[in-house]
Amino acid sequence: MMPPRRRGASGFRGVRVRPSGRFTAEIRAGGFRLTLGTYNTPELAARAYDAAAWRFRRPGRDMNFPDVESLEEAEFLAPPPCRVDDEDRRRHRQVQRRIAIAERDEQLMRQWRAQFPNDVDNTDAFFANLRAQRRSDRRHRRAVAAFELENPNTTWTENDPRWDDIWTETTSDDE
Repeated sequence: MMPPRRRGASGFRGVRVRPSGRFTAEIRAGGFRLTLGTYNTPELAARAYDAAAWRFRRPGRDMNFPDVESLEEAEFLAPPPCRVDDEDRRRHRQVQRRIAIAERDEQLMRQWRAQFPNDVDNTDAFFANLRAQRRSDRRHRRAVAAFELENPNTTWTENDPRWDDIWTETTSDDE
């Protein structure tokens, strides 16, 4: 008799932890590894694995949840996979930009305080000037993106992140 297969770091068969902290469910069938989807918890990924194992008529010892008694029950308990589309990627890039800006603001504030420890009035002027510069840069990026949108010979690819500059809300100028 063969020893039982090891389960990964997630604690479930067919579930791997992604670097992002999410969990991928996958199953091997016919010499191929089939990715079933990415999930927020290892339990959800294990449920998806079990539904696929039922579909492939795997024995009960290959299941993560032995209390499930039928394919219908396994499919009912399995969640749909999370889909990542271009809109999700665009929002993620925007969030990452805002985080980078906030971190840069904190760094500049520390530098300013170290350089001028008793000068509070100039701090407001310094950051007002910095915000004005950012607004100007953002407007310039939008103008370039608008020009590229109208240009039939643009060199920008369809997934170029610079396209995001044209789609940002105009209220972001007031930040």
